[in-house]
Formats: sequence, C-alpha cells, structure tokens
Amino acid sequence: MSVRMIAEELYRLITEAEELENALRDAPIEKRPAIEDRLRKAKAERNRLRAILESKKK
Repeated sequence: MSVRMIAEELYRLITEAEELENALRDAPIEKRPAIEDRLRKAKAERNRLRAILESKKK
C-alpha cells in the first residue's frame, strides 16, 4: 500500500472518529453502546494506520 493511500485512509478514519464523537455526544442512551463500539473500532484502525504511516516515513 502506498503512502498516499495510507494517508487518505487515515484522513477518512480521523474524520469518521470525529463524526462518531459528535454523534455520541447527542445520542440517546439506548444508541450509545453501538456508537461507542463503532468509535472504538474506528480509533483502533486510525491508530494502526497512523503507526504504519509513521513507519513508512522513516
């Protein structure tokens, strides 16, 4: 995977995590667990891609 593709995917995940954080803030109690789960997965993938991108830059 090229650095550019990784960077584009990382940007998408950063944006998705921000949107989920905003949705979580306004979500009713019954929808929070599902949003929290999606947010956790998005952040994990974001962190994974960020580490890959950092290793490719060196």
